[in-house]
Amino acid sequence: MPVCQDDPVGGVGAIQARGERSSPLAVGVIIWLASEVMFFAGLFAAYFVLKAENANLWPPSDVELDVPRAAIATAVLVLSSITIHYAVVAAERGRLKQAYRLVVVTIALGALFVTNLALEYASLDFRLDTHAYGTIFYLLTGFHGAHVVGGLVALSVMAWTVFSRGSRVPPGETIRVMSFYWHFVDVVWIGLFLVIYVVQ
Repeated sequence: MPVCQDDPVGGVGAIQARGERSSPLAVGVIIWLASEVMFFAGLFAAYFVLKAENANLWPPSDVELDVPRAAIATAVLVLSSITIHYAVVAAERGRLKQAYRLVVVTIALGALFVTNLALEYASLDFRLDTHAYGTIFYLLTGFHGAHVVGGLVALSVMAWTVFSRGSRVPPGETIRVMSFYWHFVDVVWIGLFLVIYVVQ
């Protein structure tokens, strides 16, 4: 388990010393996330087009989604967004041990969300090729799940690099940039939950 010490270096003082300059890493991630917004916008558009063309059969009779279960999973993911936020706050204040613990909690909550999604897939009576609803359901939730998994890998690598081996980039800045991605994943899921599970 990585051992980290509270160290004000790279905290608020370092951030103030850098002034208001935009981090190239942050700018790059934001631009990339803008392309991801367009990607998911396309999937959402496809969902609504299919829904409009199959209004009388949407969702099909064999589709029985567990809304309470999805709501709990949503709460878990929202909670992980809160923990990553406070990890950023802790790191910027030089409280690296606290930041590390919060990142680990974030990873655990994200892993719980992905596990629940996999279990939900196993319990469903329809598949990707069953009908149009099945196709768009698995595409939307599957691509989102893949993004969560990617975020978990990135968070794990970041935790190892920043808290165990050290990094040239200040911890607060590194975690903040990762939080941009994690919050994005959270917001996309909230949209998916409302569209697929609530409104249908």
